[in-house]
Amino acid sequence: MEKWLYVMMIEKNKSFNKVTKAVIERHVANIKDLDDKGYLELCGVFKGWPGVAGMYILKTENYEQAEEFCKAEPLVAEGYATYKLKALQVADKENNYLL
Repeated sequence: MEKWLYVMMIEKNKSFNKVTKAVIERHVANIKDLDDKGYLELCGVFKGWPGVAGMYILKTENYEQAEEFCKAEPLVAEGYATYKLKALQVADKENNYLL
């Protein structure tokens, strides 16, 4: 059985330096909501990667659902960032590392 995760890279745009505490609070509330609903595998902030704010790894039914979550992310929806979304096929013990 194929298992997929969806990686959202949050990329800063020219308005990113105008992000307020309120925007960050909405961003964190979104993270908590995704986690509470079981859609968030992991998230974090990058250091030393200019232009990239962070990433989410999402557990969703399909790419389209992951993309809906990306578009709803407050940093994206409010125009402070853009995103790139990639599908990641999981390699693990259950699928013999895709062999």
